Amino acid sequence: MNENKKSSNVVWHQGEVTREDKEKRSGHKGAVLWFTGLSGSGKSTLSHAVEYKLFQMGVYTTVLDGDNVRHGLCGDLGFSDVARRENIRRVGEVSKLFVDAGVIVLTAFISPFKEDRDVVRKLHQDGDFIEVYCAASLEACETRDVKGLYQRARKGEIKDFTGISSPYEAPEHAEIVVDTGSLSLEDCVEEVVMYLHNKGVIKT
Repeated sequence: MNENKKSSNVVWHQGEVTREDKEKRSGHKGAVLWFTGLSGSGKSTLSHAVEYKLFQMGVYTTVLDGDNVRHGLCGDLGFSDVARRENIRRVGEVSKLFVDAGVIVLTAFISPFKEDRDVVRKLHQDGDFIEVYCAASLEACETRDVKGLYQRARKGEIKDFTGISSPYEAPEHAEIVVDTGSLSLEDCVEEVVMYLHNKGVIKT
């Protein structure tokens, strides 16, 4: 990863079909739902459940999941602070492309640093970036840890593990705060979908 290498001699090409044209055809707005929280807080589970609900409603969606993205787009990155920032930067740029296409994109990333989440927010127009904080305590997340990652991290077998050996900066002004530590999945999904409806992102 060369941070000093920049693309040159490139110009943004504007197509003839606008975002507004696409949103008019789909019947809903484009937006990014940025699910953030500790490992085990329910980000992936909730994002996929929300997508399924929206799909049933006829909404065009896609999910960018942290583990899945690291199989390809970000497969060259580790888990240092610098690598985490680059991981989020790449996902932020990809999410913007989906939003410009009139799609509701749901991302599920720990994205532990407030500064990095703010960078992604600034990529988007006002109202397009919806931060969803999956607010589950560290204790709750550890009880759900079927992979044993927290236990390994506490033993020092996994370095730079968020919540144990690397910090997590919880959102202070998230658009949606979901108590994934105690609420049912159905209630969490309803809370997110209701927000989208109340903000006019979806109409049905």
